[in-house]
Amino acid sequence: MRLRWKNVWRQKMGRTVVSYRQALEGEIAKWEGFRKALRAGDAEAFEKMMNACRIYASAGSMATRPVLFEAMIMSILLDQERMIMEIKERLDRIEKRLCEP
Repeated sequence: MRLRWKNVWRQKMGRTVVSYRQALEGEIAKWEGFRKALRAGDAEAFEKMMNACRIYASAGSMATRPVLFEAMIMSILLDQERMIMEIKERLDRIEKRLCEP
């Protein structure tokens, strides 16, 4: 009996943990059926969201969250917040130009 437990323990030794980027690509692949069911414009938006996850993969790997999807959502939200900030800055510049005499 003791020998069996040693063998089980040895089998688990040496296994490496999948990197965040590999896990991310695996999770994105799981959503492929969903993406295929979207209309063209929505599929493009979905791809941009997944690209945001890839862009912030380094930050996501440092988040050490047990649920990968949480880091993905935060990456998407951060990307959208940056876009909102850029749009607001552009709008402010346009408003200033329109208000100048």
